[in-house]
Amino acid sequence: MTEETTSNPEADLARHAEKMAKKKAARDKIMATKTGEKGLIIVHTGKGKGKSSAAFGMIFRHIAHGKNCAVVQFIKGAMSTGERDLILKHFSDLCEFHTMGEGFTWETQDKARDIAMAKAAWEKAKDLIRDPSNSMVLLDEVNIAIRYDYIDLAEVLEFLATEKPPMTHVVLTGRNAKDELIELADLVTEMELVKHPFRSGIKAQIGVEF
Repeated sequence: MTEETTSNPEADLARHAEKMAKKKAARDKIMATKTGEKGLIIVHTGKGKGKSSAAFGMIFRHIAHGKNCAVVQFIKGAMSTGERDLILKHFSDLCEFHTMGEGFTWETQDKARDIAMAKAAWEKAKDLIRDPSNSMVLLDEVNIAIRYDYIDLAEVLEFLATEKPPMTHVVLTGRNAKDELIELADLVTEMELVKHPFRSGIKAQIGVEF
């Protein structure tokens, strides 16, 4: 005959509290060793949705803390987006916003112009990154420009390694980030595609995609 285990709520709560106290002590010990600060090179890549959305989340955090920041859009300049409209209307004193691209390459169908626009965007990005008053600079979809060789990967790596101010954060988004850029970065997130409504015939929608 099997004995039934009698539940003791008070004992369960005590065990849980003890377990959490040990976990907190271990966590506090780890956190006590993390005292450094630096300007991060942050890469958002992968086939999944959310690369730019997550980057703009950090831009809005900067704005909320009253920190100067800037955005350069390398590809999506032809699109009206909620982020751009909101920043230009309400936060242009804290965030410079430059839409340098004119759309995806299959839309413009003008490679020479795409290259020229990407190079102009990169020059603007360098100026913004060099400016020590900017705490964060977002290079939206720059990985696509690098992938298509519109801007030179080696130049991007050299600039980030040698000219980026020590406390400036630079965020680079877009699919197919180059291995060399991932190696240089301090923080890399790969968005994994599990499901997407586009595959079910659902178009991009206001407030979700733009």
